[in-house]
Amino acid sequence: MKYYVVLLSVLIERTWSTNDAPQQLKFPPWFKFGAATAAHQIEGAWNVSDKTPSVWDVFSHEKPSRIGDGSNGDVACDSYHLWREDIEMVTHLGLHFYRFSISWPRLLPSGFPDRISSAGRRYYSELIDGLLAAGVEPVVTVYHWDLPQSLQDLGGWTNPLVVDWFADYARVVFSLFADRVKTWITINEPLVFCDGAYTMGVYAPGVLSPDIGKYLCNRHALLAHAKAWRIYDQEFRDRYRGKISLANTITWYEPADGETDDVAEIVRQYGGGIFSHPIFSKKGGWPPVIAKMIAENSRRQGYPKSRLPPFTEKEIKFIRGTYDFYALNYYTSRVVRRARPGETIDAWPFFGAPELNVSLTVRPEWKKAPPSWFYINPVGIRHQIRWLKEQYGDVEVLIAENGYASHDPTAHDMDRVQFYKDHLEQVLLSIYEDGVNVTGFTAWSLMDNYEWMDGYVPKFGLFAVDFNDQRTRSPRTSASYYAAIIREHALIEPPEYLSVTQNATNTNTSYNSLILSFVLIVYFIK
Repeated sequence: MKYYVVLLSVLIERTWSTNDAPQQLKFPPWFKFGAATAAHQIEGAWNVSDKTPSVWDVFSHEKPSRIGDGSNGDVACDSYHLWREDIEMVTHLGLHFYRFSISWPRLLPSGFPDRISSAGRRYYSELIDGLLAAGVEPVVTVYHWDLPQSLQDLGGWTNPLVVDWFADYARVVFSLFADRVKTWITINEPLVFCDGAYTMGVYAPGVLSPDIGKYLCNRHALLAHAKAWRIYDQEFRDRYRGKISLANTITWYEPADGETDDVAEIVRQYGGGIFSHPIFSKKGGWPPVIAKMIAENSRRQGYPKSRLPPFTEKEIKFIRGTYDFYALNYYTSRVVRRARPGETIDAWPFFGAPELNVSLTVRPEWKKAPPSWFYINPVGIRHQIRWLKEQYGDVEVLIAENGYASHDPTAHDMDRVQFYKDHLEQVLLSIYEDGVNVTGFTAWSLMDNYEWMDGYVPKFGLFAVDFNDQRTRSPRTSASYYAAIIREHALIEPPEYLSVTQNATNTNTSYNSLILSFVLIVYFIK
């Protein structure tokens, strides 16, 4: 049956490709499209060969109640064994690039470079070579949350030595793969793995230390990124001419009715500025408004100095400028207002709300996706991109993640189609009306996978994965739509017969195409 679904997918793509997009809906010639995954979320094979446990292996095994469905990533999508099928999906979509991450404990079983796993090295090398043979650029994330548990036992991201541990690991990765990989992301979403772990305890390693731990993690993640960037810059760039940055997930914040923009800007500086200002601003260091607020809060709480550890002048210079582009992950938005006296502030899903004494809400017109934190506001991605330009100048922006989660495993995912259409429209407006240098878009995710604390319940995939069998991958309608956009290099309307609004004025052409698709499927089944 899988092949009949693929046939229908191809026929739908052919129908979409007949659209003639106006010039303003064309993407610039240099614009690239990709899709993304992460090692722990898809690879499985958690204890195969000499791989050692990551913090997520231990967290999900020892505390299954912290995972929405009690599951773990032991098998996940089994991409460690099925990577060739992953490449088939990538080529089916016609992607220009595929973003994936390397598992630190798979490549370096001890966490240190004393021994490189031959099995881990072979796996990633074969994946990279397979992508290149298919004409697809590998975009590699060095760290996507799977810290070796052996290093967590030594303090993990709260230990200042983690800066050197990460740098040593990154050097190994570059030495093995930089000859074939030209785009790198050092660290993915430090806001989440620092604040989510230490503020809420909902992410591995689940150590609650909201006052101290999360800010140590913040500081060390920035220094680790900077050290890895400088290693690449000094030791590998001249030979391989690649680009490297880190990826930040940023929620767009706007003021509630009756509030000034000042309160929203403070939240933006926390949510986006903490991991941007030290790298991308001209002065470097923590965002001044955030450093001042945390210092004042710390004094009121009885601490002798700020809980946000300051950078030395040498460290400020070391971190500043360590980028070649801005990698932005965008999903959702919030409305900000000042907290009322005596109001209880919830740290979820914005971990800094108690620190900033703000309350977050949403606008009633924002449609909710199934995950508790996910409200859809497509224009938010344009606002966020424009904010980055206002803050940091004409930096190149790569949208490194954007996608929609549902709880529906079926193939006909028109909500996801609409989500991508609406967000890509805002990306085009960012390029043509706001003059932002956006050079690429990455769909999250290539396929359904293990979504951390939510387990396998949210379905983000362009391809569905049947986790009850042999991890069979099947294209959804959104895969066909995304493939058509890539092929036409333009934003095109879904055919009327697949419209979310089910417009009654369907064209005969679209209707006949759908009938033809099903007739052919019936013919092949017979």
